[in-house]
Amino acid sequence: MLSRKGLIPEDYLPTRLAEGVLQPKLFKAKPGKARFVAKNGTCNVAHTNIREQGRFLLDVFTTLVDLKWLHTIIIFTMSFLCSWLLFGMIWWLIAFAHGDIDQRGGDFVPCVTGIHSFASAFLFSIEVQVTIGFGGRMITEECVSAIIVLIVQNIVGLVINAIMLGCIFMKTAQANRRAETLIFSKHAVISVRNNKLCFMIRIGDLRKSMIISATVRLQVVRRSTTNEGEVVPLDQIDIHIDNPVGTNGVFLVSPLIICHVIDKDSPLYELSAFDLQHEDIEVIVVLEGVVETTGITTQARTSYVSEEILWGQRFVPTVSAEDGMYAVDYSKFGNTTKVPTPCCSAKKLDEAGGIARFKLNEGVTFRATVRRRRGSVVRRSRKEM
Repeated sequence: MLSRKGLIPEDYLPTRLAEGVLQPKLFKAKPGKARFVAKNGTCNVAHTNIREQGRFLLDVFTTLVDLKWLHTIIIFTMSFLCSWLLFGMIWWLIAFAHGDIDQRGGDFVPCVTGIHSFASAFLFSIEVQVTIGFGGRMITEECVSAIIVLIVQNIVGLVINAIMLGCIFMKTAQANRRAETLIFSKHAVISVRNNKLCFMIRIGDLRKSMIISATVRLQVVRRSTTNEGEVVPLDQIDIHIDNPVGTNGVFLVSPLIICHVIDKDSPLYELSAFDLQHEDIEVIVVLEGVVETTGITTQARTSYVSEEILWGQRFVPTVSAEDGMYAVDYSKFGNTTKVPTPCCSAKKLDEAGGIARFKLNEGVTFRATVRRRRGSVVRRSRKEM
């Protein structure tokens, strides 16, 4: 099931299809603030001052696969043209050295029949390499050098075919194309779940073919300083998630909410709702697994900066039972609703005795405040009388 027009709402972001698409101002980061990973999954890292450029030529195949399609097609075309021209020149030199071009006698046996110019030598080179024989030109046993060149050209042609066709196949079957239909919610939310303050996102897959052994990883990227005073501009901290199905891999047959409990081991433990809006953090989400149809490992990525994390909201349900089967409404994929959530940090909640004790204390304080206000109103009314 491919992504279709009208069925993809604006509340989630395909990882690859959104390349080059301008995002609304609501999702843009602060001016001057660089993202480590963009919303579409591309890494916002520029590699500069690489002195050993020759390392890329040591792995020619991977370099060709990583090139843009235009560059790959140009190299594909030029590799065949250059080999045809090179061996066409060799065949013309063999014919010229043996006298095939000038001799017209009936008793003369040429190295290659039918070669009278460079154009005919070029055509013979194409016929040899692509195994097309029209019967007008053929090699004879007169010249040993011609037999050797025929063998070498066939081997070179097979090598070029294997490399270039393999490169084209790998570019068309790249696993990142499968990641185009792996989707993430544009917003992350923080709210109370099972009496614990949790950080949550929603992931989904638009295709019917599944991602086998899918795993999700979360990382917090922020600027930090070590005890020795060393500044780490991109400190990557892994955070633990509660798997919604209770196993190592997620069963991504329907949209799932990935939940991270903000406990004392979480880098978000000391952040309140106010601190979150002023903290320079970025949460990176990595979803990877094996494509069921091809067996290739794929990976989809996205990130959430502080402006894209909604405090005090949770995702609305998307799955419902209809006519004996489950239906997923992707128009609600990124929809959220407000829920009562403490604005303090998880650390203060733990110091207050947990969410249950915090709710109790808040209720008592609120009721006491109401009583004081009522008492003051009664006293004022009695004084006026």
